[in-house]
This record gives sequence, C-alpha cells and structure tokens, in this order.
Amino acid sequence: MVERIVCQDVERTFTGDGVETKAVDQVNLEFIAGEFVSIIGPSGSGKSTLLSLIGTLDQPTAGTILYDDQEVMKFSKRKIADFRFEEIGFVFQQFHLLPTLTALENVLTPLFARKVDYNKRERAEEVLTQVGLVDKFDSLPSQLSGGQQQRVAIARAIVHKPSWLLADEPTGNLDTEAGENIFSLLKQLNKEEGCGVIFVTHDPALAKRADRIIEMRDGKILSDSKVELIAKA
Repeated sequence: MVERIVCQDVERTFTGDGVETKAVDQVNLEFIAGEFVSIIGPSGSGKSTLLSLIGTLDQPTAGTILYDDQEVMKFSKRKIADFRFEEIGFVFQQFHLLPTLTALENVLTPLFARKVDYNKRERAEEVLTQVGLVDKFDSLPSQLSGGQQQRVAIARAIVHKPSWLLADEPTGNLDTEAGENIFSLLKQLNKEEGCGVIFVTHDPALAKRADRIIEMRDGKILSDSKVELIAKA
C-alpha cells in the first residue's frame, strides 16, 4: 500500500504547431493515504493532466513523482502497469463501459488477465453490491441510468482493492441528484475502505466537502488548504 505520494517540481509540457504549453508548471504537492482531496480550477488549469501524471498514465516532462520514495516512472512498462493495477483505481467523467458486457462483466474486466488471491466473480459481485447495484449484475449499460453507469465504473475502479482512487470530474455528466449520490459514495468508500481519494471537480460546493482543497490555474497551484481552516477564515 502506498502511504504517500509526493510531487516535486513536476511539469508537463505539450508541443503542437511549434508552440509549447505548460499544462502543469512547477507543482509541489504531497498526498497522504486516507485523505479525500479535491482539486478545483477552471477548464485548462491542468487538473486532469496532473491527475494523469499522479496515476502514471502520463509522464512528467520535468520533476519527479515519488510513491513511498519510489520513482515508479523509471520502472519498465510492465512494472508500471503492475504498480497501477495494485495501487490505483480511476473514475472518469465518461463512464467507458463496454456496451456489450453486463455490469458484472464490466467490473470484472480489470481482473481478466491478472492473478489474484480471491475469487474474481465474488469480488465483482461484492463491489457492485457495495455501490448499490445488487439487482443490476446482468444489466447492460444501455439499461442503466447515468448515475448507475457511474456506479458500475466506480465498482470497476475499486474491484482490485487499490490504495488510491483518482476521480476526474466523475459527476460532470450527471444531474444534481445523481452527482450528489456519486460524491457521497466516494466519501463512503474513502471512510470505509481507507483508500485515498483525489477528486477533480468544477463544483466548489462538492470540493468544500473534502478534507482538503487544492486550487489550480494555468498549471500552477494557487492554494492548498485544509477545509477546516477555510471554514474558520
């Protein structure tokens, strides 16, 4: 289990048509296991890019990200993939469910090519029950509401028991009630499972219900504050 993630002078630069854009610019952050952290900022502020870097889906142009003092991006591609499977779960704004697979089969997809020390089907049924879909095991995505599809996506993200859950605008495509339900579910998983949650959002009301808020603009960190301190200000 990764107890600590540290970003040291992290940058990510994209080049297109001869123009360089720093999506992430000199970011220094630390995340501790069990935290629920919100990252907020306008579109184009670098939130999603930073989340991809933390999740090892992308590599910094400069700087270092340490996972319990390990520089994982120096590992081989296979070892990086193994690390990602063992430690990190992803939830995105788009559900990315396979349309021809049932909810149960979608949740099982991360486990198909993996050796684990538990019964895969029983684990998938367990997490679908945990997210409130005990009666939807055999439903196709087209038979589910947007909120239910996002619950399937969350079940898929936690089926392999990750230490960290990275959520990129998971309520962005949902109505207010469904978005509230998804946020509450992530809070519940954070509390009950002990997994750290890094939650990217445009919604300041949701962000304020995290343990900590990080605000970004133009790739930089504007503020990093405990919610309790904000409430007292």
